[in-house]
Amino acid sequence: MSPARTHFLKSVAIFSDLTDSECEHVVPLLQSVTLARGEQLFSEGDPGETLYVVEHGECTISVRLQDGQQIDIVTFSAGDFFGEMSIFEDAPRSATCTARSVASLYALTERDFTRLFTEHPELSMKVMFRMLTATARRLRDTNVFLSDMVQWGDAARRRAVTDEATGLFNRRFLDEAIEEQFQKARSEQTPISVVMLDLDHFNGINEAYGMAVGDEVIQAVVPVFRACFRETDIVSRYGGDEFTILLPGTDVEDAHRICSDVCRRVAELDILANRGGAITQVTTSQGIAAFPRHGQTVHDVRERADQALYRAKEMGRNRAEIAHEPE
Repeated sequence: MSPARTHFLKSVAIFSDLTDSECEHVVPLLQSVTLARGEQLFSEGDPGETLYVVEHGECTISVRLQDGQQIDIVTFSAGDFFGEMSIFEDAPRSATCTARSVASLYALTERDFTRLFTEHPELSMKVMFRMLTATARRLRDTNVFLSDMVQWGDAARRRAVTDEATGLFNRRFLDEAIEEQFQKARSEQTPISVVMLDLDHFNGINEAYGMAVGDEVIQAVVPVFRACFRETDIVSRYGGDEFTILLPGTDVEDAHRICSDVCRRVAELDILANRGGAITQVTTSQGIAAFPRHGQTVHDVRERADQALYRAKEMGRNRAEIAHEPE
């Protein structure tokens, strides 16, 4: 038996309580593993039945979040061990291990550990005590880290798909969601309505009162949208005072009733009432079109909703208009 290997073994936390003679029973069971930089030792979901000890180099453990993002959890270096839960659980790997540099490791399989426990129970109890103590501490630290990372990930995702000023979905999200929602409507043979909405005379509001007041007006209409549209609807700020709303499973008649309620409630806002300008009321113009009634494609339905929006403006604003039937 190599004295160097025995010396190294006793430097590893889980084997640190063993005597030299006890190490003699462990060393023959350790299998050498060499990894190139970037090489995976195992992947999330692989069968797990081996504990590893790093002799040289570094290995990183990572997990995949729900959105597919791979997050590094911890890096193990010389003297560290990992994969111990596989010995107790015989369960698939819950994470992925990748060599951060050229690495050499020792592997102890579940079968060899069981043999060690059977033939040398006192030795095994020393190892298990150290292992469980270290594992409990590691799990506690990792859970805190993962909790922080999940919260960070959620915040990052929200920033990526929402408009910072209003908290509504942004144009990027809408352009992706509308394709998915139309595909779903086709497969389920259900309607979906699209609403194009503008604030009336918004440029005039900015000119009369300043852009800060214009921003206040945008903020003021958002609670109305949230109150009138449903949780299943996708309300997005498309840019400036332009909004687009998707109403899955909703025909144009039901969409028109909802939009008319939006018109009424927005018109009741008094945010401009006492500012001394010519424009004293906030109102909206809305155009509504639906699949499959007004078109079979996203482009056709959006185009007809946009045409209905301009017709609402031509008819005096502060109204919701349904698109004309295609000829």
